[in-house]
Amino acid sequence: MQTDNPYAVNHPVAMLEADRRSAFIWRTYAHVVGAILAFAAISTWMFKSGVSIQLFNVMQGNWLLVLGAFMIASWGANYVAHRLESQAAQYAAFAVYVVAQAVIFAPLFVMAIIVGGANGPGIIESAATVTIVASVGLMAVAMLTGKDFSFLRGLLVWGGILALVGIVASLIFGFELGTWFSVAMIGFAGAAVLYDTSNIMHHYPENRHVAAAMSLFASIALMFWYVLRLFLSRE
Repeated sequence: MQTDNPYAVNHPVAMLEADRRSAFIWRTYAHVVGAILAFAAISTWMFKSGVSIQLFNVMQGNWLLVLGAFMIASWGANYVAHRLESQAAQYAAFAVYVVAQAVIFAPLFVMAIIVGGANGPGIIESAATVTIVASVGLMAVAMLTGKDFSFLRGLLVWGGILALVGIVASLIFGFELGTWFSVAMIGFAGAAVLYDTSNIMHHYPENRHVAAAMSLFASIALMFWYVLRLFLSRE
């Protein structure tokens, strides 16, 4: 997620000619699609190779720590990507982040297979479908309305802090973060998708398409995590 705008430059994408602005937007989306496909390929390899099961054995019983690591990785990746000048460095950060997401998701995918049995792959597929449809819908809203959703930054910052506090509190006091927490975080991720899409249209400089794609991918991954958790809570 980007602000309104701590990374501002003199010529944000909104000030470009229509063809250059359009090229930037679609180049960014192409990178998001590429990251999603890479994530799926890495996750598939990890599952078939048995790496996912090994990670599950290590991480089971520490789901809230995994969840906290997921959120911290998202924030850290965005922080780094927006401050790297070299595109090669941005690509490297993006690649590392996609691999990190695959590692963090691996035990959750194994849990889906354990909980769902023969329906496990279907649960993952359904959660992925809901996430993609919801994300595309939110991106379409931002693009069709042309509205600048940068005002959501404060909500997202405080919402993220409160979510992390909730995770830490649940670890300390031993209570469960139930279904409503997942629902709230799906809403949070949806707001992040709106915010990131708006920033892609209005605030990023033309040479930051990799960082822009990384931010949007992080928000979509966050939504997928909680949609999948919500599906699993129903099993």
